[in-house]
Amino acid sequence: MNPDPDPFEMGQRAARENIPAEANPFQDGSEQHSLWAAGHEKVASAIEASESEGT
Repeated sequence: MNPDPDPFEMGQRAARENIPAEANPFQDGSEQHSLWAAGHEKVASAIEASESEGT
C-alpha cells in the first residue's frame, strides 16, 4: 500500500466534498499543487456539467 496520499486523488475527493479549489493544501507552483488542482477540476467540471443538464 502506498503510504503517500496521491495529490490527484486528494483533489478529486475535495471536489466531491465541495471543498473549494482555493483550499489546495500544497505549495503553489509545486507538482503536487498542479496534480491536486487537476484532480479537483476534473471532478468539479463533471459535477457542474451534470447539474446543468438537470436544469
